Parts: sequence; structure tokens; C-alpha cells
Amino acid sequence: MPSFFLNSDKECLNFENTENVIEMPLFGTDEWVKAYMTNLNNNEAYAEAGKTWGDGWPGDFVFIVKADAELDHDLYFWLDIHHGKAHGAHSLKSADEKKAPFVFDGPYSNYVKLVKGELDPIQGLMTGKFKLQGDMGKVMRAVKAAQELVRTITLTDTQWY
Repeated sequence: MPSFFLNSDKECLNFENTENVIEMPLFGTDEWVKAYMTNLNNNEAYAEAGKTWGDGWPGDFVFIVKADAELDHDLYFWLDIHHGKAHGAHSLKSADEKKAPFVFDGPYSNYVKLVKGELDPIQGLMTGKFKLQGDMGKVMRAVKAAQELVRTITLTDTQWY
């Protein structure tokens, strides 16, 4: 009996043999965070835009994904970024597991929209859909880098809960 899968564009794909099908990583898991880091490190536009991010100061982010109607538990992940590259990334058990100068948090359903490219992060911050803790001046001086961070996240294959 054939198997059917939906790709990221919601197109139905038929696989007669699913032996070699690689599943997309589940959002927020270590596998997904590392895939995002790899995509970020392969993004030349981010490398250029982010080359001064974290210059002389830590540029780490902790991301908090809050439970909502679509997800029954919180998720946390950390990204160490500076000088246009991601130098480390992994999922966390709690928001306090890693200290970072920047914390970006919001409900799961808004992260889904962000990763799908349906919600701009700056607009999300301005409308209260996301919160950012940290030096906003540094973030505002790196708008191009932030845009590339988000553009890259939309290119990361993602399976949703």
C-alpha cells in the first residue's frame, strides 16, 4: 500500500518505498536547532550582515516557545551567534539552563507563523506577539542580520507538533 506525505508546501507526495525517506526534524528539538545552525552558517548574506554582531560582547540568544492551544508544553533553545556565524546551538530543558544577553519569547502559534514566513519578527515585537529582552539598540543596529536570521529559519525544514 502506498504511503502519502505532505511536503512543506502542503503538496501530497506518494512514496512507494519509504525506506530512505528522511523525516523533517521536529521544531525546537536538538536536531532542528542544529539544522537551523547549519543553514545559518551556509547563508552568505547572514555572514555579511552579522559580521559585527557580538563584536566584543556576547551575541547569544535563548528562544522561549510558550505553550498555547497548539502545544501543551514550553520549548527552549539556545543559539550562540557572533561575527556572522553560529558557533553553537541546542535545545534546552529550561530557559535558565543557559544565560544569554538576548531572550526572544512568544507563544508556539506565533513561532509557527514566524517560521512559515507569515509573521515578521519586528512587527511581532511591536504588536506584542513576541517579547525581546536585551539591548534593543544593538538589535536595531543589526536589522539586516535579524532579517537574515528569520529568512534562514524559514528555510529550515520543520515538522510541527
